[in-house]
Amino acid sequence: MWLKPEEVLLKNALKLWVTQKSSCYFILQRRRGHGEGGGRLTGRLVGALDAVLDSNARVAPFRILLQVPGSQVYSPIACGELLNGSDVYWAIATGATLEEINQHWDWLEQNLLHTLSVFDNKDDIASFVKGKVKALIAEETSSRLAEQEEEPEKFREALVKFEARFNFPEAEKLVTYYSCCCWKGRVPRQGWLYLSINHLCFYSFFLGKELKLVVPWVDIQKLERTSNVFLTDTIRITTQNKERDFSMFLNLDEVFKVMEQLADVTLRRLLDNEVFDLDPDLQEPSQITKRDLEARAQNEFFRAFFRLPRKEKLHAVVDCSLWTPFSRCHTTGRMFASDSYICFASREDGCCKIILPLREVVSIEKMEDTSLLPHPIIVSIRSKVAFQFIELRDRDSLVEALLARLKQVHANHPVHYDTSADDDMASLVFHSTSMCSDHRFGDLEMMSSQNSEESEKEKSPLMHPDALVTAFQQSGSQSPDSRMSREQIKISLWNDHFVEYGRTVCMFRTEKIRKLVAMGIPESLRGRLWLLFSGAQVDQSVFEELIKGHLPELAEHMNDLSALASVSLSWFLTLFLSIMPLESAVNVVDCFFYDGIKAIFQLGLAVLEANAEDLCSSKDDGQALMILSRFLDHIKNEDSPGPPVGSHHAFFSDDQEPYPVTDISDLIRDSYEKFGDQSVEQIEHLRYKHRIRVLQGHEDTTKQNVLRVVIPEVSILPEDLEELYDLFKREHMMSCYWEQPRPMASRHDPSRPYAEQYRIDARQFAHLFQLVSPWTCGAHTEILAERTFRLLDDNMDQLIEFKAFVSCLDIMYNGEMNEKIKLLYRLHIPPALTENDRDSQSPLRNPLLSTSRPLVFGKPNGDAVDYQKQLKQMIKDLAKEKDKTEKELPKMSQREFIQFCKTLYSMFHEDPEENDLYQAIATVTTLLLQIGEVGQRGSSSGSCSQECGEELRASAPSPEDSVFADTGKTPQDSQAFPEAAERDWTVSLEHILASLLTEQSLVNFFEKPLDMKSKLENAKINQYNLKTFEMSHQSQSELKLSNL
Repeated sequence: MWLKPEEVLLKNALKLWVTQKSSCYFILQRRRGHGEGGGRLTGRLVGALDAVLDSNARVAPFRILLQVPGSQVYSPIACGELLNGSDVYWAIATGATLEEINQHWDWLEQNLLHTLSVFDNKDDIASFVKGKVKALIAEETSSRLAEQEEEPEKFREALVKFEARFNFPEAEKLVTYYSCCCWKGRVPRQGWLYLSINHLCFYSFFLGKELKLVVPWVDIQKLERTSNVFLTDTIRITTQNKERDFSMFLNLDEVFKVMEQLADVTLRRLLDNEVFDLDPDLQEPSQITKRDLEARAQNEFFRAFFRLPRKEKLHAVVDCSLWTPFSRCHTTGRMFASDSYICFASREDGCCKIILPLREVVSIEKMEDTSLLPHPIIVSIRSKVAFQFIELRDRDSLVEALLARLKQVHANHPVHYDTSADDDMASLVFHSTSMCSDHRFGDLEMMSSQNSEESEKEKSPLMHPDALVTAFQQSGSQSPDSRMSREQIKISLWNDHFVEYGRTVCMFRTEKIRKLVAMGIPESLRGRLWLLFSGAQVDQSVFEELIKGHLPELAEHMNDLSALASVSLSWFLTLFLSIMPLESAVNVVDCFFYDGIKAIFQLGLAVLEANAEDLCSSKDDGQALMILSRFLDHIKNEDSPGPPVGSHHAFFSDDQEPYPVTDISDLIRDSYEKFGDQSVEQIEHLRYKHRIRVLQGHEDTTKQNVLRVVIPEVSILPEDLEELYDLFKREHMMSCYWEQPRPMASRHDPSRPYAEQYRIDARQFAHLFQLVSPWTCGAHTEILAERTFRLLDDNMDQLIEFKAFVSCLDIMYNGEMNEKIKLLYRLHIPPALTENDRDSQSPLRNPLLSTSRPLVFGKPNGDAVDYQKQLKQMIKDLAKEKDKTEKELPKMSQREFIQFCKTLYSMFHEDPEENDLYQAIATVTTLLLQIGEVGQRGSSSGSCSQECGEELRASAPSPEDSVFADTGKTPQDSQAFPEAAERDWTVSLEHILASLLTEQSLVNFFEKPLDMKSKLENAKINQYNLKTFEMSHQSQSELKLSNL
């Protein structure tokens, strides 16, 4: 094992070691006196010395040295030795056997030997190797401790470092960690890989340089094992823009498996809505541990292998042996016990498999323990059949758990069946574990082979072969009598099989039944056996990889396998029923119900292999489609009892010459012989691998469809829109990571329209607004974000979509001045501004905003500018354009105007032209206050009576004249009725826009170009920090409240 590096001095030591292997950096040696036949005197002395020493003082017989060319030091990695006159070295690991030390040597060759050549400094080589070995020691220690307790001290230390280095909220649970290297170009960075429930993280501090990586699992598009120039085996993580390679793991297989499972679990939880609802484990991510992942992987293999319901949960896996009467011996294998099933699978693949639903189990009993039958139990089922299991460890606790689940199943699902049927069964002869008995599935009754023929005529006439013959009126190439004779032969073979292996769901499933299925199930038995052999789902990406592995020449010719994928999609969706003659397609369904999706994979490969030559010579996808369609259309079933039924694709074949016919039995046999080597484990591994790509492909499709809709409607560059979409989606995801689901923030649902799949709530919008909006107003930013969200939330469901988000940003960044002012105006009237809106003291109390200021202002050069004429003309122009607007906005009250001015003041803060902008806005505010007071006075004087109002309106001056009336005096009506006066004070969007246009500095501010790219770059860096800061601040506030 690896040892902590320790400096050892052995000056003038004897030659106690013999070199057995060497390379440019490493030397493997054996201690004299170990592994020698006779041995010389030195070897005998060393051997005797090692033998008499206490076990704690004995020296391991094997070691490895680090040899750095040009260095004066040799570092023993597996227990060291003096070399080349040097008497300083480091003992790092020991090997008690040659096999153990060779494992260390192989690891060094595969992971370190090629890497060391990239270092120029010899001291760096020694430091790197010693650091790597120390990390391996720490990992070995943590692994051993993890086996002894749930949260060992080492894991707690790693958790503290993980939290300190990455500053995630407490909800980000660390699952496990590993020592490894992350490659940055040609240079490896030694560090620690942390795998949490939502992220893959890496931290390194090596030679004074810090490297910190954070990759969300949902951003990973590909996770694969690969190799590079320096290493033969690495793990490559591919995201949208980067590839990262990780290597030098102590156990790479384990690491890759855990990473694969975590990526799969996270993607299913966050992106696959259907699986989330069906899998309760995904709904509690904070409870996921490394052991849970291992149990989950075993559970999924169990369900896939026996093709059981998704909700079935595995409880125990026990080594045992099962008595198999057809082989007259006990067959070794494993028992799988779940919620509702007891299953068995032999060690030898295909030898024997059984599935015992607990609803069919009558009793589970322990038998007397003997030398011939150690630790036996008997499982009896309703059909008076018993299964004998032996060599069960911890039998008592296993039987106790099985009986508890059996009681629960019978309580939840009571089964009633006719006692008369049981009386009839009692007269039958049963072998010790044969199953040729009655079995009911609803109204369907599985009869024993002795009376099946008679009962078929009485109970199921529609399923008799004669009924199928009369159902078709077409004539085939063979006579009905010939077809019926083949059907009778099949029925006889199946009945013989039922007698020996059983005919219910509890039958022995062996390689023999697979061959019978491949030949084709008889029509009289097909419906019943389909009920017994059910399950499995399709993953198209797995089929593409199988094509590359089994048909490389075809895959090379068709560089883009998407054409084959689109053609073969219907094969998987309809099990060949829609593209093959019906009498042939039912044989495919036979195989599917027995072997699951594996049968469709291998049959698809057989179809492509049979047409490989023609496909390789095809010129385009259309010709390839024609080749496959003609082949499938001419697949016949010579054994079918009924006349042939034409395929729906016959119109594809317009050749004058007859096309060769392929028999379905021959095609299925070839598929099993040539491509039947795929195991359930391999298929499940491929599904893990490709599920990431498939889900990410769906995400990319969603993204492209959303962008395609949004791009024509905004002026933001497409690449910036893509960055905004990623930020929008990440904000949604971070809330899924660390927050409890809120009623309004529903999860991602792929069934929704593309634009509605990701939506954010007010708090998430506030984060994005702060990160990417150009209208940042300091402490006022959060209030402005709340108003913007209320404005965009048209349907008031407390959620907004990406399109609304970017439309608002587009006005802020690329809109003309009038569009920006109109948006600001709308943000300060209902529904954006509410009665309960958060605000602080109004800046209008500043003396600069006094309404008694004159309308003539001095300039620095001494000139005076009179705005009256200019403003009158602007109002006239706006009045002409008023009719052209889409919808007139309501006027702004005094309270709303105060908030509008406050926002403008906040926006100008820290601007380079801050002083000029403040002076300009003070001038404009004065103008607008006077305009509002004029409207207020007109409203007050018009409140006498309707008749008086008509007269006053007839004699009133024009609006543009009244704007500039004498405002030095306060209207008496306003003083007498202050509340009514404040209520009647209003200004319109036209007034505000015209006033702002009088100040060039304000015009320049709203029309200056804004840089979105810099905002986006900062947002990508700070998005996580902003979220974690908010959550840590929130948790501290909750802690303070709990302590009160």
